[in-house]
Amino acid sequence: MVTCRAVIDNQASRAIDFGWFSSARRLAFRQSGAQGAGLNTYSSRQAAGVTSSKFDLDKQGIATTAALHWNLITAPLVEIAITRGEGILAKDGPLVVATGKHTGRSANDKFFVRDETTEDTIWWGKTNKGMTPEHFAALKADFMSALATKDVLFVQDLFGGSQPEHRVNVRVINELAWHSLFIRTLLVRPEAVALEDFAPEFTIIDLPSFRADPARHGCRSETVIAVNFTEKLILIGGTAYAGEMKKSVFGILNYKLPVEGIMPMHCSANIGPDGDTAVFFGLSGTGKTTLSADASRTLIGDDEHGWSDTAVFNFEGGCYAKMIRLSAEAEPEIFATSKRFGTVLENVVIDPETRELDFDDATLAENSRGSYPIDFIPNASRDNLGPPPKTVIMLTADAYGVMPPIARLTPDQAMYHFLSGYTARVAGTEIGVTEPQATFSTCFGAPFMPRHPSVYGNLLKERIANGGVTCWLVNTGWTGGKATTAGITRMPIKATRALLNAALDGSLNDAEFRTDPNFGFEVPVSVPGVDSGILDPRAAWVDRAEYDATAAKLVGEFIENFVQFEAHVDEGVRQSAPHLEAV
Repeated sequence: MVTCRAVIDNQASRAIDFGWFSSARRLAFRQSGAQGAGLNTYSSRQAAGVTSSKFDLDKQGIATTAALHWNLITAPLVEIAITRGEGILAKDGPLVVATGKHTGRSANDKFFVRDETTEDTIWWGKTNKGMTPEHFAALKADFMSALATKDVLFVQDLFGGSQPEHRVNVRVINELAWHSLFIRTLLVRPEAVALEDFAPEFTIIDLPSFRADPARHGCRSETVIAVNFTEKLILIGGTAYAGEMKKSVFGILNYKLPVEGIMPMHCSANIGPDGDTAVFFGLSGTGKTTLSADASRTLIGDDEHGWSDTAVFNFEGGCYAKMIRLSAEAEPEIFATSKRFGTVLENVVIDPETRELDFDDATLAENSRGSYPIDFIPNASRDNLGPPPKTVIMLTADAYGVMPPIARLTPDQAMYHFLSGYTARVAGTEIGVTEPQATFSTCFGAPFMPRHPSVYGNLLKERIANGGVTCWLVNTGWTGGKATTAGITRMPIKATRALLNAALDGSLNDAEFRTDPNFGFEVPVSVPGVDSGILDPRAAWVDRAEYDATAAKLVGEFIENFVQFEAHVDEGVRQSAPHLEAV
């Protein structure tokens, strides 16, 4: 396939540098609502079916002469994005965009304002870094000045959370039409009747063209994500990666809900035919989205949820799936969304003439993504929620080849592995990674957890114990050796699905189990339809001595990582740690 690297690269630079969009053309766009391209005027107070709130930007102290486009739906946003050169349509209808140099989150550029509200409530450290109120005030002033000079802005009023009593009203202000489409797709869309009286609790202002000044704004680079829980304002600048907005809302709910006794979770969730809910914790690349998109079960959501007394509820109204190496055979439900109008594909290589997509080409990004409404999955929940879970699955992609494909956990072990949040980076997927490297992201989402991990861990342990929930650790990584070993392949997805199905229907509980000598959890000896050779990782290695040495290394990394939590958990959780002497 002839790819359009140059076209996409140019497109990516356009998303950041508005020099491509001439002043005259921008003025014409503002005055005509893009009528010059055969489009209708999209001012919220002029277009039928598009609603703005009585609580307008003036009431928020935001002054701008920009043409404001409120709560536009998919079609006009796609039309405007194409007219402005923000993206191009692929063969089957999705909008294809590029995000420039930022193809993922800028974790080192995120800051929380450190003030009386947050001083004793945020877990300060490497993940949650502080910004002074003075620096934020300067940043906010410069953001307001930038807004004042924009010709066009897009405003979406949305909900974070599908359970009405536990949701948050979020207003998102964008300079890019495709960003407005993205966040409208990813969050929960209010009914039109609710928009007129919509009053935002939190506001996100997202300006990719903004350049932060580290000296003036107290940040690290020209890119900044600044969160102010006192002012309930989030400022995002210098990055066109749309996921920053989505994860900012996740951070809001992760800060807000534990106070209400609600467990926020970085997980996917689905419901079986008998009404049994399962949640799937896991870091990026472990299979949350893939494994929850099961044709035999109803999807609640693929990434972010809350666990209340009465429900598991999706924080979002859409999905954000990895597209790299996507295939119809392995992930048919997700693949089908890549052929739908309304899907946005980020950093996916496209042929400029045929508009065919090449999901196997990682030239632009290993982290290519697709966002689409959750109802693009045929068996998605209409209400984005289900009953409290019967099963909790914790996913890891173990590149060391040490973990079994599935193991049963006690509540104490579940809390231990939840706080550990283990997976492994694989050689070749990141610059400088030539051997598997253990990654521990507490609560399977450390970058999004403002409070101390023990807050979330204790909530989870309590809900597991009180609800009689069965917990499993599932390894979707490698077996028979390290990921770097010649001839070693990843765990077959058919085997993973067979093990999951047995766990979810309860039949796996009747299997014969052995106790893993390294981690102490229970591992099934045999499961119908699954090659028993993969159930015992040590037996699958040709060199057993090398397995033992690799297992000892991984056990040591678990122990070293958990030192930070030992003072915050009870003895049962501490005893759930793996033991070097058992290796």
